[in-house]
Amino acid sequence: MSTAAAELPAASRPAPDDRDLRRSPLSWLAPGSATISHAELADLYDASDGLAHLAGHAGVALEGCSPQTVLRWAIERFGERFAIASSMGDAVLAHMASEIRPGVPVIFLDTGYHFAETLGTADAVEDTMPVKLIRVRPQRSVAEQDASFGRDLFARDPDMCCRLRKVLPLRRALAPYVAWASGIRRDESESRADVKVVEWDSKRSMVKINPLAGWTQDDVDRYIAVNDVITNPLLSEGYGSIGCAPCTLRGTGRSGRWAGRVKTECGLHL
Repeated sequence: MSTAAAELPAASRPAPDDRDLRRSPLSWLAPGSATISHAELADLYDASDGLAHLAGHAGVALEGCSPQTVLRWAIERFGERFAIASSMGDAVLAHMASEIRPGVPVIFLDTGYHFAETLGTADAVEDTMPVKLIRVRPQRSVAEQDASFGRDLFARDPDMCCRLRKVLPLRRALAPYVAWASGIRRDESESRADVKVVEWDSKRSMVKINPLAGWTQDDVDRYIAVNDVITNPLLSEGYGSIGCAPCTLRGTGRSGRWAGRVKTECGLHL
């Protein structure tokens, strides 16, 4: 079985300059990344023991590769059975995917509680990028949820609110696919510190791809600046992470999400 080419230690490699960032999707590697050839990418597929086996195998083989390499593997391997989920904090993953293969499905969970800026970011992505934006809404409107569970469920039972407005809608939206990608990173929180670039999503029985897992916020910011990627305006107004308006405050990183509560995740990535 082929493996990624040997790399120098991260400390020994120079950071890429702006010209590197504008090359083909496989050519720019974030500090600490390895490269892998198209032939080697093809060798990573062995579904004879099922998709869970494939996910574990690919997670090891693609560790250290650039996000674009990981995305290219997923897009070429799963084709129309692959989708990206985006919270519209930025369009980094959508931009990368569109550079590899235009028309990749991008799922946006329109919870009914989003900031106007988040909805505007989704509109901008749909209008300007060659992706297929899929807006997914909960089965109940906010008014219908209030009627069934009482007003402001998010304040009394945020886990249930997230389940009704995020977790179940995403499960429904992902039904046609066998693999999906998220933009979560290990540096965002302790609960995400061990995520792999490719892993088995046992809750949904799908392959999950986390191309940005090994990146830092600095890597993301640099990619955005060099490629002029769409971002949510709230990022420049003190919001480090952007979710539903009632449960999101200004703060560094994810500190503004469900502030004052033990809750740190909506349930999509647990």
